[in-house]
Amino acid sequence: MTKKLLIIGFVWPEPKSSAAGSRMLQLIEQFLRQDFEITFACAAKISDNTYDVSQLGVNTQGIVLNDASFDDFINQLQPNVVLFDRFMVEEQYGWRVAEQCPNAMRILDTEDFHGLRKARELALKEEIDITVEHLQNDTTKREIASIYRCDLSLIISEAEIDILTQQFKIDQSLLYYLPFLLEPIKEETINRLPTFEERQHFITIGNFLHPPNYDAVLYLKQSIWPLIRQQLPKAELHIYGAYESQKVTQYHNEKEGFLIKGFTEDVNEVMQQAKVCLAPLRFGAGLKGKLIDAMQNGTPCIMSSIAAEGMFGKLEPNGFTEDNPEAFAQKAVELYASAEVWKDNQNNGFKVLNTRFYKTNFEKAFTQKIKDLYTDLKTHRQINFIGNMLQQQTLQSTKYLSKWIEEKNK
Repeated sequence: MTKKLLIIGFVWPEPKSSAAGSRMLQLIEQFLRQDFEITFACAAKISDNTYDVSQLGVNTQGIVLNDASFDDFINQLQPNVVLFDRFMVEEQYGWRVAEQCPNAMRILDTEDFHGLRKARELALKEEIDITVEHLQNDTTKREIASIYRCDLSLIISEAEIDILTQQFKIDQSLLYYLPFLLEPIKEETINRLPTFEERQHFITIGNFLHPPNYDAVLYLKQSIWPLIRQQLPKAELHIYGAYESQKVTQYHNEKEGFLIKGFTEDVNEVMQQAKVCLAPLRFGAGLKGKLIDAMQNGTPCIMSSIAAEGMFGKLEPNGFTEDNPEAFAQKAVELYASAEVWKDNQNNGFKVLNTRFYKTNFEKAFTQKIKDLYTDLKTHRQINFIGNMLQQQTLQSTKYLSKWIEEKNK
């Protein structure tokens, strides 16, 4: 019997633009290994940076928001499992999936805990420490409702598992820790990387449409980079990221060595040219793809505690974690100037990748989890009474709003 998986994407995967795109390809690979026939459906437009998943053997389907054509599509497909790419997608399509394919397992890939990111953004704007009131924002309420309505939610960070289970008392049976799933860094790969002496300048990278990345660039410009340049007047900061706009390019200043480079086709190439990666994120959630890119290419980092969250476990980081701009700048200068400190932190990064994100360590358990949950889905849903209640109540408003929009568009 063919097992069918439908992935409903928030956007089409763009692994060169965002960590979310890379994450989606990793999930696709995992389900292909479990012998699923995969269809990827999305209502967003295809961009120049979109990855062609059909080359992986994945079927693709354009879909429309607030339109009954989706009902016909999924009813004909009859998937065994449906994966929602972020809670906003589950809000839009979850009730349609439940109506048309009630026996299909519903999985939510959170990407990161959006409610936590929002809470930190609110606290930053108010210039105070994050509170319970910040955490209980509208985004959090919507996202946790989505978690309850699904049979399983994939959580990328252990720190977020702790917040969801301890702060919000979500049952562990609804959550599954699945971080970035990577190939190990082999010794021959390490030996081919540029050395300390062969590298120069600083780098930061991130999709500029992502608010935490834009804020980090502004923070670097105003508070951190001037302090670094005082001690390293010839150093440059190369800033890469997809979808730069005039809002970002206005900060380009060659005299200050603050260079907006924009989109790069090859993150590995630019990361290997740099000596140190800067990641002073002041809000956000999940795991940071820029730190993974840095570790894979042997580039030590200076990072904020939010950037480092969930990444290193009990292992030493591939650099230093600082939230104070003066301390951040000082550690950046130290790492840039000392070959010995630089090499030690580079090796820390390789150890973190091979210990915490080696995909083989997760594949067998994840495969078994999907199999066991599908086999016992009825009992699992009976235990999740809050999910049943939310499926009955909160999605009705979404359902009838969607139907109203559908009629209006006719």
